[in-house]
Amino acid sequence: MELSSVILTTGGSVAFFRLVNAGIGQLPMPESARRNAWKWRNIATSFVHSFVTAIWAVLCFFRHPQMAEDLIETFSVFSHALVSFSIGYFIHDFFDMVLNQKLSVSWELLFHHTVVIACFGLSAISCNYLGFAVVALLVEINSVFLHLRQMLRMANIAAGTLYRVNSIINLGTYVVFRINTLAWMTRWLVLNRDNVPLLAYTLGSVGMAIMTVMNIVLFCRLLRTDFLKTSTRETKKDKDM
Repeated sequence: MELSSVILTTGGSVAFFRLVNAGIGQLPMPESARRNAWKWRNIATSFVHSFVTAIWAVLCFFRHPQMAEDLIETFSVFSHALVSFSIGYFIHDFFDMVLNQKLSVSWELLFHHTVVIACFGLSAISCNYLGFAVVALLVEINSVFLHLRQMLRMANIAAGTLYRVNSIINLGTYVVFRINTLAWMTRWLVLNRDNVPLLAYTLGSVGMAIMTVMNIVLFCRLLRTDFLKTSTRETKKDKDM
């Protein structure tokens, strides 16, 4: 696979998400979200990426089941296109945050995007580790509900059945597709240490370590905000009755 095809697919993806972002800006948005219209557009664009990528990643393993047996050398144009497509999204989102958000607020995500772009870029250019990259993109299944949660909160729908059901699904998919997936990927990297070149192993190890810490912190925040605080409020109400 030539470098030009990677650049073309990635560049097309950047342009696509810029158009998606601009299109979302033309759609009606909740009154409460107008106070931070940029954030609403950013999250909605991320939701589109997560929705498309989650389905695409599952189809990669469905169409090429042999990739699950060899995460290093198994190649398919379908999977390669997915990785390049996601690189384009992360590049778009990186610059979107740089241009519209304070560094003190966005530095964690900017660092996260830098690591992802480096790891996925290595995979796309070398045409190796595509299976490993697609496994990493399975976390986008959870991101669908994570971004939906943010949009519901911005729309002042942080209560009621819809938000509650989404919170439960969000936490469940978080454990399965983020924490468990990252743990499995870390274990795979350790077990296959002798089959992975030093550069790829270093990038993978650093990436896994950063993702693990960030995801554990975010999990605790979600648990505290959506469940522990709710339980505390309900307990107080019971005492007042």
